[in-house]
Amino acid sequence: MAASELYTKRARVWIPDAEEVWKSAELAKDFKNGDPSLQLMLEDGTSIEHKLDPKTKNLPYLRNPDILVGENDLTALSYLHEPAVLHNLKVRFIDSKLIYTYCGIVLVAINPYETLGIYGTDIINAYSGQNMGDMDPHIFAVAEEAYKQMARDERNQSIIVSGESGAGKTVSAKYAMRYFATVSGSTSEANVEQKVLASNPIMEAIGNAKTTRNDNSSRFGKYIEIGFDTRYRIIGANMRTYLLEKSRVVFQADEERNYHIFYQLCASSHLPEFKTLKLSSANDFLYTRQGRSPVIHGVDDTKELSATRNAFTLLGINESYQMGLFQVLAAILHLGNVEIKDKDSDSSLIPPNNRHLMAFCELVGVTYQDMAQWLCHRKLKTATETYIKTLPRLQATNARDALAKHIYAKLFNWIVEHVNKALITNIKQHSFIGVLDIYGFETFEINSFEQFCINYANEKLQQQFNMHVFKLEQEEYMKEQIPWTLIDFYDNQPCINLIEAKMGILDLLDEECKMPKGSDDSWAQKLYNTHLKTCSLFEKPRMSNRAFIIQHFADKVEYQCEGFLEKNKDTVNEDQINVLKASKFDLLVELFQDEEKATSPTGQVPGTGGRTRLSIKPDKGRGKTSKEHKKTVGCQFRNSLQMLMDTLNATTPHYVRCIKPNDFKLAFSFDPKRAVQQLRACGVLETIRISAAGFPSRWTYQEFFSRYRVLMKQKDVLSDKKLTCRNVLEKLVQDQDKYQFGKTKIFFRAGQVAYLEKLRADKLRVACIRIQKTIRCWLARKKYLRTRSAAITIQRFTRGYQARCLAKFMRRTQAATIIQKYQRMYMERKRYRQKQAAALVMQTILRAYMARQKYQGLLREHNAVIIQKRVRGWLARCWYKRCLVSLVYLQCCFRRMKARRELKKLKIEARSVEHFKKLNKGMENKIMQLQRRIDEQSKDNRSINEKLVSLETSSTAERERMRGELSRLRGVEEDAKNKGNQVTSLLEQLEKLKKELSSTQKEKKTIEDWAQTYRDEMEKMVSELKDQNCSLKKEKDDLNRLIQEQSQQMTEKMARAIVEKTQQLETDLNEERSRYQNLLTEHLRLEEKYDDLKEAMNVSKPGHRRTDSTHSSNESEYTYNSEYAELEEGSRAAEDVTRGMDTSLTLKLQKRLTELEQEKQSLRNELENREDQFQRARARDDVEFKKARGAELEYESLKRQELESENKKLKHDLAEIRRSLLGNAATGAGAPGSPAYKVVLEQLNASCEELEVRKEEVLILRSQLVSQKEAMHHKETMTEPSAYVEDVSKLKDAGELKQAYIGLKDTNRSPRFMRKPLEVSDLLSRLRSAAPDFHKLNEDGELWLVNQGLKETIRLLEHQLQAQRRGYDSEVESLRGELQNVKEENNRQQQLLAQNLQLPPEARIEASLQHEITRLTNENLDLMEQLEKQDRTIRKLKKQLKVYSKRIGEMGAGQTEGQTSPGQVVDEPIHPVNIPRREKDFQGMLEYKKEDELKLVKNLILELKPRGVAVNLIPGLPAYILFMCLRHADYVNDDQKVRTLLTSTINSIKKILKKRGDDFETVSFWLSNTCRFLHCLKQYSGDEAFMRHNTQRQNEHTLSNFDLAEYRQVISDLAIQIYQQLIKCMENILQPMIVSGMLEHETIQGVSGVKPTGLRKRTSSIADEGTYTLDSILRQLSAFHSTMCQHGTDPELIKQVVKQQFYIIGAVTLNNLLLRKDMCSWSKGMQIRYNVSQLEEWLRDKGLMICGAKETLEPLIQAAQLLQVKKKTDEDAEAICSMCLALTTAQIVKVLNLYTPVNEFEERVSVAFIRTIQTRLRDRCESPQLLMDTKMIYPVTFPFNPSSLALETIQIPSSLNLSFLTRV
Repeated sequence: MAASELYTKRARVWIPDAEEVWKSAELAKDFKNGDPSLQLMLEDGTSIEHKLDPKTKNLPYLRNPDILVGENDLTALSYLHEPAVLHNLKVRFIDSKLIYTYCGIVLVAINPYETLGIYGTDIINAYSGQNMGDMDPHIFAVAEEAYKQMARDERNQSIIVSGESGAGKTVSAKYAMRYFATVSGSTSEANVEQKVLASNPIMEAIGNAKTTRNDNSSRFGKYIEIGFDTRYRIIGANMRTYLLEKSRVVFQADEERNYHIFYQLCASSHLPEFKTLKLSSANDFLYTRQGRSPVIHGVDDTKELSATRNAFTLLGINESYQMGLFQVLAAILHLGNVEIKDKDSDSSLIPPNNRHLMAFCELVGVTYQDMAQWLCHRKLKTATETYIKTLPRLQATNARDALAKHIYAKLFNWIVEHVNKALITNIKQHSFIGVLDIYGFETFEINSFEQFCINYANEKLQQQFNMHVFKLEQEEYMKEQIPWTLIDFYDNQPCINLIEAKMGILDLLDEECKMPKGSDDSWAQKLYNTHLKTCSLFEKPRMSNRAFIIQHFADKVEYQCEGFLEKNKDTVNEDQINVLKASKFDLLVELFQDEEKATSPTGQVPGTGGRTRLSIKPDKGRGKTSKEHKKTVGCQFRNSLQMLMDTLNATTPHYVRCIKPNDFKLAFSFDPKRAVQQLRACGVLETIRISAAGFPSRWTYQEFFSRYRVLMKQKDVLSDKKLTCRNVLEKLVQDQDKYQFGKTKIFFRAGQVAYLEKLRADKLRVACIRIQKTIRCWLARKKYLRTRSAAITIQRFTRGYQARCLAKFMRRTQAATIIQKYQRMYMERKRYRQKQAAALVMQTILRAYMARQKYQGLLREHNAVIIQKRVRGWLARCWYKRCLVSLVYLQCCFRRMKARRELKKLKIEARSVEHFKKLNKGMENKIMQLQRRIDEQSKDNRSINEKLVSLETSSTAERERMRGELSRLRGVEEDAKNKGNQVTSLLEQLEKLKKELSSTQKEKKTIEDWAQTYRDEMEKMVSELKDQNCSLKKEKDDLNRLIQEQSQQMTEKMARAIVEKTQQLETDLNEERSRYQNLLTEHLRLEEKYDDLKEAMNVSKPGHRRTDSTHSSNESEYTYNSEYAELEEGSRAAEDVTRGMDTSLTLKLQKRLTELEQEKQSLRNELENREDQFQRARARDDVEFKKARGAELEYESLKRQELESENKKLKHDLAEIRRSLLGNAATGAGAPGSPAYKVVLEQLNASCEELEVRKEEVLILRSQLVSQKEAMHHKETMTEPSAYVEDVSKLKDAGELKQAYIGLKDTNRSPRFMRKPLEVSDLLSRLRSAAPDFHKLNEDGELWLVNQGLKETIRLLEHQLQAQRRGYDSEVESLRGELQNVKEENNRQQQLLAQNLQLPPEARIEASLQHEITRLTNENLDLMEQLEKQDRTIRKLKKQLKVYSKRIGEMGAGQTEGQTSPGQVVDEPIHPVNIPRREKDFQGMLEYKKEDELKLVKNLILELKPRGVAVNLIPGLPAYILFMCLRHADYVNDDQKVRTLLTSTINSIKKILKKRGDDFETVSFWLSNTCRFLHCLKQYSGDEAFMRHNTQRQNEHTLSNFDLAEYRQVISDLAIQIYQQLIKCMENILQPMIVSGMLEHETIQGVSGVKPTGLRKRTSSIADEGTYTLDSILRQLSAFHSTMCQHGTDPELIKQVVKQQFYIIGAVTLNNLLLRKDMCSWSKGMQIRYNVSQLEEWLRDKGLMICGAKETLEPLIQAAQLLQVKKKTDEDAEAICSMCLALTTAQIVKVLNLYTPVNEFEERVSVAFIRTIQTRLRDRCESPQLLMDTKMIYPVTFPFNPSSLALETIQIPSSLNLSFLTRV
């Protein structure tokens, strides 16, 4: 492919950058061959010119399409190069917060420096069993891959974790081991997996330290082999360590620490057990203060030491050994503080009584003098003598530090050895998985021997890694049968040869160590001479002669030669070791028991110094060992490394490369320079290079066809997809070398996928443009047509409007002309009238003005006169008032003076009591006088008023008379007088009338004014009142509305509060139920574990017979017999079983036993009291009985003849009673409920009934015998025939009557005949039934007998009437009491309600709840009291019954056998007649023998086939049969039989479930039958709450003798266990289908796109055929549902099962969605929503929409919606927050981070948008857990579901082989 095709305008490339390593740019114009440079534009808009190298002409790297950015696997990138890898890691780490990425077979792990919640048990369960490429990259995926390959390929595995310090190697290895411990478990009870994990804190404490790069850096390498058995469960482990950094014990650089254990001890020095170590702060010791950083932020060393000690304990290292280890470590710290001073230039000394040396000697158990001597001296051996040489201070200090390092190394090895001993096992190891946690490639400013060894090990590991990657590549090519050529890759064998070959660096180092005067300088010269010219990988620094440079695979490293020899020899003073070997401290001696000589090869220490004067003879016996030298450190490391490589080569390796993102330990901060450096060093880029050299991109034919179907034409698509892909590729890619066709895959060279993606995007872009063009054309035409239609419509309406407007205008013009005519006429007329009126007004005004002027002149004169008059009068009045005021003032002053004097006098008199009394007396007298005077005056007034009234009356009459007379006289006078006098009088009268008129008018005007004022005031007042009324009404309405609103709000608030409280209570109830069911599950697990242990013990002991386990622990827990003997037997029989119970069950049984003993003692006491009371009552009853007996003797003598025939039968019955009582007396059979007791009870009842019945029967039969003929004639006249009369009337003669009478007596005598005595009404009806012959009756005296019988009947009726009246009165009183109680309760409730309404809503709810609790408590107490009373009554009646049975036995013993036979009742001979008895109805019980119980359980439970029963028989048949057997055991009152039957049933069901627990049909069948059995126990328990829906016949079948409430609880627990087993069975069936059917399968074809997958699918089992689809899930759900329906499972229980099924589907699907980046896309969201709709449709078809199953899918639905909604603006963020209420914040953010576009038209979610979502969801209170708990099981309930099936109608089929059962 030409460069001009790829480097076109807008193509993106990578260019080098000094800061970011690589920077992205875009081509501004097309590149043409021969151009010297590229015109580029950076992302910030800057234009630059990138010049090409004139020699190589290499173009910059092309950038991958955005669709490939952020891939899980780096090998899925089309362009494989360094910038693409770096950018992909950065995007995943920074934007998506993903720390794991695949790179072929390598897992790249970037240290986030932050605690992430991705390592929980839920994550482990999610990755367990998954293929490595199916889930997002994770350390658990690598561990699962290793575990799976170990089990599948039967080959050992290795996980190689590498990386530099601080990259997270130790944590990754720890999580890998945690994964193995979790998914595999252990085969024994030794908790090996916990011990494996417990080794981590120990090794971290003694082998990890803080460095400048890492707070918990491993300073040693370790390889842990985790062993597995044949079932691939952990059985043990073994640890190997490499190259401990001993120098850290005595020296630490700045900002670093020593090993953690030292600081843990110093931080815990205040503990009492550490006082003897004499430790203090870490700053007080030289070995812990050199780094000046004794504290790690966020780490508590005291707690860490506690964790370390707990780990020691778990691994079996006891407290004494632990204290010994701490003692040695403390001694090392004290040794470092031993100060050595110069004595002279060649010698040194330790000051006497050195405190730290004394502490060291005391701790290690050596003498102070010896240790002080050999710290400053050394032995020198020659051939003939041994000398003691003094050491200078520097050499002595070095020897002290060497001793400290040596002791710590020995201690480290000892701990590793004992950890391995604790992890070892006796079980044969079948395979293992090794976890290698080893140092990564290191390069510092100063590199020494440690860095050399580390880099040497990494060279070996890199070589093994390269070979393995190359091998996998070639195997893949061979498997696919494609032609391949040898891939050229970097081989570091020359570098390894430089180090380890003959005359290599290590060989020359060992040789120099053997030289007597070998030094670092001489060794460096040898290196230069040997390798400088012969090896290109070896170089010499220009400015140094004591260093050398090696070109490693990662980088060049310069090593300083100083210290190489000393560290390689690792010498220590042998004399010091001998002193320590002579220690009294056992642990220290154990550390050095295998110590070899640690001297140098020459026997002396380099350095100057003279001999001492002391000479010692050589030791002859030790001369032989002086020639034996131990191996050097380099030799030992090379050998151990070779062993490690051999181990790794024998296993299948898995690689984890840890990357340190920055040097400042910042969370999610990425430094590209540091990352690239580590990628180069760890081999990731080498993997990329090897992949890029071959065919890195691999597609299956189906994936290629699905992805690039858009590039094919219709004619190119053939039925054979392989051929189709071949044809298309040949057309698209002309170069045949760019791809190869394999058997199942197509292989592409680097960059080809990007090219195909470009073609695909171009094709889609063209198609998109065409679609847009067509749609826009259609939209434009549609818009044009709408516009045209709208314009035509507007024109039509406009023209019509204009026409209407014209017509309107014309009409208005004509109308306006007419209006104008009349208007003008009107205006003219109006103008004339106005002028005329104006003239008249002007004349009137002028005349009026002149008249007013004249009038005003007269008025002014008159007013002046009046004013003068008034002024003069006013002046006179003013003078008078002034005089009057003066006079009044003088009078007041004088009166005031007199009043003061009088007041003073009165005050003096008032002080005297006598005066006060007199005054009061006088006042009283005055008051009385005044009262009398007032009375008199009132009387006078009344009299005067009366006189006045009479006078007024008379005066009125006189006035009228006088007026009449005056009128007459005036008339006469008028006639007499002349006209003049008449005129005068008339004038006077007229004047008078005028005056009266004027006064009247004034009064009228005044009244009118007052009325008007009053009217105005009233109107004003009325208006004000109306306003006030309106305002009050408005206020009232507002208040009413406010009250209603408040009431409604309060009601709603209370309703909400009640709903919330109810929901909270339901939640609490469900949590409690779930907790209880989890405890049941744990209890079941412990029981199974116990059974397994018992079986294992029985297998290990062949001669031991297993104890019969028929009686389980449930029987021991729920027992019903309180007798002491049975308790002892039960305790002895269950002794072995009780040993295996857990502690809680034992305590419960002990508590139950104590309660039973207390109840037993209380029953004994009560029995004694009742016996005393009975003895006293018995004497009283005997007296009353004798009196009553005397009165009845006369009446009984008349019937003695008839009753003597019964004596023999009664004697026989009593003899039978005595025999049963005497025969079973020893066994306690007379107890209530025993067979003898029932016999006594039945016969006593029968005897009592017969005694009462015989009286009436004798009279009735005799009367009927006499009147037989007359009865036959009057048969039609009978109004109330009874059964007895009809039977007697049918008999023909006296013999038949006699036989009927005998049969009647025999029938009534039967103990099972429970007929009531004959009623009085029957007696009277029978007497009235026929007209008897009274003469005949009287002949034998029977009439008198009838009369006596009637009297007796009357007395009986009166007695019954009185009893009924008393009962009625008592009932009325009780009802009144209850009514009063109800009233009081109602009043109290109303008061409480009123009080509650005054409280706030919260307090109201609490008060109501408290009241309800109080009420229920009181009711509970009342019910308990009633229950106790009933129990006491029952016990009393049982005791009385025992006494009566005993009395009957005594009475029967004294009687003699009678001689009268039944034939003497009548005189005539009697022919016997057989009267058939009626068959008894089937009672719904099944009887079986005790020995048939095992056969019953075997045939009905253990060997029953559910399929045949479910199809052919009624549902729940086994449950019905078991209950009918139980009913019979209850009927016969056999408690032992009830207990054993229930226990056997429970144990058998458990056994069959344990045997066939994986069979869904079996588990469902027994769940249904267990629930039905539980419902039967409730339905027939006799409890009214369970008997409401029973028929009368079903109520007769209730249990009568035993209360099985506790056994109902046991069976309910069993049903819960079966339900949980059913859920697990369904989960195991559905689990493989869910991910494939809900996520991977394309239900809607063509919606989802396929993206490149890289190399990750190598272990995938996904294929085109045999995969599960959504239809598979629906079919399986339907199979589950139909099976449960066939088995008769309760509908409510089916709903709960379906809800659990849907929860599992939703949880598993969502968890996989959250862990699979390739599934988080828009198209996958559509697929999920479609699949969910299909599940909802299935629910709708089955009628299960209201079972709550749909709600369990809500998180999955919201996750699918989240994939499809817009994710750009703040409005979108708000919509997401309001929509995703069922998802947690972590889940929402995870989905947004994982969202991956399938096509380039989609956009990724920006980081800013995710931050916005996190900000909005910050206030949510929720669990931080990411995944849903797939193991969660909803608490199950079993609602009562009574059966309408009658027990007596059930038929037992012969196929069940239950013929030994007998129907009762």
